[in-house]
Amino acid sequence: MDLTKAQKRTVLAAYLGWTLDAFDFFLLTFVIKDIAKEFGVGVPEVAYALFLTLAMRFIGAFVFGRIGDKWGRKPALMLDIVCYSVIGAAAAFSPNLTIFLILRALFGVAMGGEWGLGSSLAMESIPPQARGLISGVLQCGYPSGFLLASIAYGLLYGRTFGDFTFGWRPLFLLSVLPAFVTLFIRAAVPESPAFEAAQKVEQRAGLWETIQANWGLVLYSVVLMMAFNLFSHGTQDLYPTFLQKQLNLAPATVSWITIVANLGAIAGGLSFGYISEKIGRVNAITIAALIALPALPLWAFSTTPAMLAAGAFVMQIAVQGAWGVVPAHLNELSPGAVRATLPAFVYQAGNFLASYNGPFQAKLAEAHGGDYSYALALVAGIVAVALVVIIRFSPEKRGETLHAH
Repeated sequence: MDLTKAQKRTVLAAYLGWTLDAFDFFLLTFVIKDIAKEFGVGVPEVAYALFLTLAMRFIGAFVFGRIGDKWGRKPALMLDIVCYSVIGAAAAFSPNLTIFLILRALFGVAMGGEWGLGSSLAMESIPPQARGLISGVLQCGYPSGFLLASIAYGLLYGRTFGDFTFGWRPLFLLSVLPAFVTLFIRAAVPESPAFEAAQKVEQRAGLWETIQANWGLVLYSVVLMMAFNLFSHGTQDLYPTFLQKQLNLAPATVSWITIVANLGAIAGGLSFGYISEKIGRVNAITIAALIALPALPLWAFSTTPAMLAAGAFVMQIAVQGAWGVVPAHLNELSPGAVRATLPAFVYQAGNFLASYNGPFQAKLAEAHGGDYSYALALVAGIVAVALVVIIRFSPEKRGETLHAH
């Protein structure tokens, strides 16, 4: 795979944007129990922060996507990264749960724009034969961000520095770090060549006209992405809470189990993204999703850290293996004039439909005596099977040239 220096910088920028976006998001998953304790509420109440973040991503996908389709992928991506960095860090100063939830909702708006902008910028800048592998690289930004959050939690949380103890609030201050990526994007990353070529076309189809002309594909893609988001968030968001609350594992142990899980996720994303170039997007997603089923007992019902880590490693190979194909697949299915908007639009619309998963799993677990194993396994098992069924109806457009008009 031969990429120019400019193409490599573009892929790196898109990867870093998604990595640090996920880092900001997953910091919350390690401290839900602590925030609940400080604000005097239960875990399900704080889990609404997950719901609000995911639900509001739908708005961000539309707003930032339209900016990207009108003024360019590059400036829109820079604006988006600054927004989610500043808002993410602001959560550290929340005086009560209501303000915290509002800030996490606003963070969701900013988070919703990054994926579509980054993926369209990268996919429009690389040759078609590199799309499968680069799709896996880009999607690996998500578990890479989770991995960084795991490391930060393990290294910093609860540590004492003189009279200062590193609690959940200082952890959120780390969210401001991604803003510095915009300096790299501004200096080193060119605009999408497909977007620049499209500016020479006098008239291009609008978003709503495109949706109306492709309503069947759009509706199908939203349902597909609902299943995908239930698959990822149903296996990731409350897993640290399960390890902390049900199994009473120490922060260091929770940290290294999630690190192992995300190493599996990175391996899965890269492997299945690459494989999809050979066996097709649909087949790669099918195989990856099926791997989740035999991993369920080890992942959700083990009691020793080593077995839990092994189960989490295999589970995230399956989850992010399937996800590793998504950036390429959605961009290949989307008309070029709205490629910064439509993939993110259907992604985040599906995400919106799946956004109540966090509170649902928390309430389900509490209704069964705090049994998070049951809640996690039920959602993961059902969704893995559903995803296999749904993806078999998908069109396959592997290797098609991406135009922006």
